[in-house]
Amino acid sequence: MYLFDTDILSQVLKRNPSPCLLKRLAETPAGLQFTTAINAAEVYFGAARVPCGDRILEAFEQKVFPSLTLLPFDVECARAYGPLKARLERKGRTRSEPDLQIAAIALVHRLTVVTGNVRHFEGIPGLRVQNWLLP
Repeated sequence: MYLFDTDILSQVLKRNPSPCLLKRLAETPAGLQFTTAINAAEVYFGAARVPCGDRILEAFEQKVFPSLTLLPFDVECARAYGPLKARLERKGRTRSEPDLQIAAIALVHRLTVVTGNVRHFEGIPGLRVQNWLLP
């Protein structure tokens, strides 16, 4: 089961999306494809920053989000997040808040994070990460 990071969601809508990604997506049953409310928030924020944001949101809302299960950041995820953030801080390995929240959701639901930004998730104990943009 896979949790798609924001860069992967955006890649799908590009004029020339990664052929490797498109192949993997086609081979992965829809029931195994997830993203999070955190990723959706990043999409809405990004769209709000650009003049053509309405068109971007329309594409996400019509083509991307309906094909995925959107997972919330709930109490169970918060329970995983707190110790994870503290552990990483003690080791001097701070991460952005959204990336840690995404990681906590993935850990709670036992999902593999699919991202082109692998370094954002490196060193997070127990987290599986794959980059589907590369062959």
